[in-house]
Amino acid sequence: MGSWEIFQKNWLWFEDLGFGLDFSKIANSNELSEKTIRSALDAMGALERGAIANGTEGRRVGHYWLRAPELAPEEDIRQEIVGTRERIKSFAAAVRSGAIAAPDGPFTELLCIGIGGSALGSQLLHGALPPDRLRLHFLDNTDPDGFMRVFQKIGKKLSRTMLVVTSKSGSTPEPRNGLAAFEELLRSVGLSLAGRAVAVTCVNSPLERRAKEESWLARFPMWDWIGGRTSVCSAVGLLPAALCGTDIDAFLAGAAAMDRRTRIRENNPALMLATAWYGATCGHGRSDMVVLPYCDALRGLSPYLQQLVMESIGKRCNREGEVVHQGLTVYGNRGSTDQHSYVQQLRDGLENFFVTFVEVLRRQEQSDTPARRIAGEYLEGFFLGTREALAAEGRPSVTVTLRQVDAYSIGLLVALFERAVGFYGEFVDVNAYDQPGVEAGKRAADRSLELLEAIKKLLGEEGKKPNGKDAEMVAAALDRKNETEMTFKWLEFLRAQARG
Repeated sequence: MGSWEIFQKNWLWFEDLGFGLDFSKIANSNELSEKTIRSALDAMGALERGAIANGTEGRRVGHYWLRAPELAPEEDIRQEIVGTRERIKSFAAAVRSGAIAAPDGPFTELLCIGIGGSALGSQLLHGALPPDRLRLHFLDNTDPDGFMRVFQKIGKKLSRTMLVVTSKSGSTPEPRNGLAAFEELLRSVGLSLAGRAVAVTCVNSPLERRAKEESWLARFPMWDWIGGRTSVCSAVGLLPAALCGTDIDAFLAGAAAMDRRTRIRENNPALMLATAWYGATCGHGRSDMVVLPYCDALRGLSPYLQQLVMESIGKRCNREGEVVHQGLTVYGNRGSTDQHSYVQQLRDGLENFFVTFVEVLRRQEQSDTPARRIAGEYLEGFFLGTREALAAEGRPSVTVTLRQVDAYSIGLLVALFERAVGFYGEFVDVNAYDQPGVEAGKRAADRSLELLEAIKKLLGEEGKKPNGKDAEMVAAALDRKNETEMTFKWLEFLRAQARG
């Protein structure tokens, strides 16, 4: 069979969605049984009806309800979803019209503080759908240098800056530290959080109580049936997007349309994508997924998918408790930039990957001048050429095609990958909705910080300056000899701080 015939057999275009998939450049040598596929579809259906899909934590998984509230298993959840969406739209409209404003005029800056799923979805939307009025900034780490870079960008617009803090409790270290740094900055010029801050948090959490007590502008809910990495269709993603002028109804409509298209057996894009992943990785992560969108607007897609896929699939045990060390590694950047970096290895190096290309047929800005039109043609040409160059060496790829990048198509993409991850989790029998490794990392960090406080207390009592050479002595004095290496690292850190 020739390449054209193979392409025709493996290419799907959904005209109503403005979306297509091409599997002609990837072989499926590890086919799944019809029973396994049907079981995955049944599991997805049960999840949408409210079954306990996250068995580890005993929780339902409800992110699909956010774009189709009628699917929610209880009326109170349906009303909460709809009510929250309407409140977001009303609040955003009031801010954008100037009805809600800073004391000295309309808000011009929006600072979002959050980590992981509380930031990556918003960053994807922000990159794809740039704000039309408010300038959007993120504090998504606990790096003081990063804080200062953002604060410097805000500059003289500090008094016109609205803050959105996203955290289930408010105690997560990264957003807590970012909030403290921003509040410190405000106080230095005689400003406060009252009248400029918004909380996205769980009902009755410490953060929500604080927001209420201090007269923050608004509070929007997070729910325990929504995981961080699938929260972009909740207030976590919708509020910043609406404030920046994104058509959140179109975004949710796109996600809902993909959800509907992926509930059936035939020509199910997410099911086919998950099946391709299974074939490419032998069902055990033996190949990495390289994400290459040929579109600057989608530069946030790779980091978004890193969390969505790797946090969902990367598990030590399956659902029976057997050690399987499952996973699917994701990395990427954008084309054609990567043709001048790691595409060299993709073509000629290790055969341990498959590529997910994302092609965009129509630019957001019309190519109405010769130079811009030619630039767009070259970008498409680089995509087609790279795809062919890899295929010529037997390097597999899948291509996702969007008619254009807009709120609707970003909703399509989000839902496509969310559901592909859900199906793949079923194929390899892991809980795709918990994250025990992340929690273990948080506990280890807590222990490390406890050691730091003990070291600082000891040094203060003895009047000593920190020095890594004293690690054994300090660890012994603290009765923590098994943490001598970490003691050394903290002493050297403290010594560097003192020198600064």
